[in-house]
Amino acid sequence: MNSGPLPSVAASALPSEAFVLDVRENDEWAAGHAEGALHIPMSEFVARIGELTEKIEDERPVYVMCRVGGRSAQVAQYLRGQDIDAVNVAGGMQDWEAAGRPVVTDAGTPGFVV
Repeated sequence: MNSGPLPSVAASALPSEAFVLDVRENDEWAAGHAEGALHIPMSEFVARIGELTEKIEDERPVYVMCRVGGRSAQVAQYLRGQDIDAVNVAGGMQDWEAAGRPVVTDAGTPGFVV
């Protein structure tokens, strides 16, 4: 069981090969998201956690992101309770976009953060 303070990282410092889990709602995701992120809305997360566990590698951390960092902190804490190495992305998609990191739509076109 992972205990202690919840680790977090600034969106601008996220490694390029990071496994990103976006827990925003469908309308937020549709407007724009980090390329390659896995989308499971927080409201559906417990029911859909299997979609995450089948994609992650044991030693690889999961970087959890939402709009500003509140929802992602809750999900990251839950994942740590399930013995999954989870890190909250502080500042979320707002900081991701502000740092000049790419925001895309499902069609691959430029997106934006709502």
